[in-house]
Amino acid sequence: MLDVHCAVVGSPIAHSRSPLLHRAAYAALGLTGWTYDRVELHGPELLGWLSDLDESWRGVSVTMPVKQAALACADTASELASMLGAANTLLRTERGWHADNTDVAGLLGALDEVSKPGGGATSATVLGAGGTASAAVAALAALGHKHLGVVVRDPTRADALLALVDRLGMTGLVHPWPGTQHPGSALLRRSSEGTPCPTSPLAADLVISTVPGAATTALLGHQWRAAQTVLDVSYDPWPTALVSAAGAQGSRVIGGAAVLLWQAVRQVELVTGLPAPVEAMRAALLPGGSLAPA
Repeated sequence: MLDVHCAVVGSPIAHSRSPLLHRAAYAALGLTGWTYDRVELHGPELLGWLSDLDESWRGVSVTMPVKQAALACADTASELASMLGAANTLLRTERGWHADNTDVAGLLGALDEVSKPGGGATSATVLGAGGTASAAVAALAALGHKHLGVVVRDPTRADALLALVDRLGMTGLVHPWPGTQHPGSALLRRSSEGTPCPTSPLAADLVISTVPGAATTALLGHQWRAAQTVLDVSYDPWPTALVSAAGAQGSRVIGGAAVLLWQAVRQVELVTGLPAPVEAMRAALLPGGSLAPA
């Protein structure tokens, strides 16, 4: 059997634990000859790199800051990737490279692990306005949320996220980052039920942070509630300061490792066409319940 090659691309990439997950999956599935590596590159380099790959390459996982470039470089794209404006998965097909996005599946899988989908949340807030924030909005829409808060460091960069909220038939209220002041929060007009968005975003039942750990310093002194669920997509270093602060006050916390696991589960299924060996992948990522070393 000829070797089959896959990899994760982005920058920085040395910390990525995707190889642990995918290699464990290939081994459990008996896919000898399948390889999975890390490749350091930026968005402008992606098209040239893809063009140089031979037919032995089957799939590429894409992380920041290459997700938008991955969508632009693809020959075809899923409806979800097109809607989000970003792809974290590239699949070799007869028509060329096909772009998809499994970040939404990762968020939904992580939330489902701690309770019923959405954790019973009736209100939700997303921290950040980048590509992962878009996936979070789509996940919340899938869970039936109609209204959400968006907390951003620069409200002028939230236009694309607000446009997605609008397309999904939701209402979003933009709030300034704690400790900063920005004139005029933006309230989307569209709301199927006419219910106003929560005005205290950090008090929402579900808070999803999509920002780097260093950006959460202003949130660490917040009085989190035991009834809240706080999901931080970051996993390096672990535990993150945000998870530690919220967990110490009794909130249900979810780390980025769970999101990474479930988005990789879907990627493995897309690339191999086989059911993913979830527990083998979990054991590789979280031996003894802790994050594995890089």
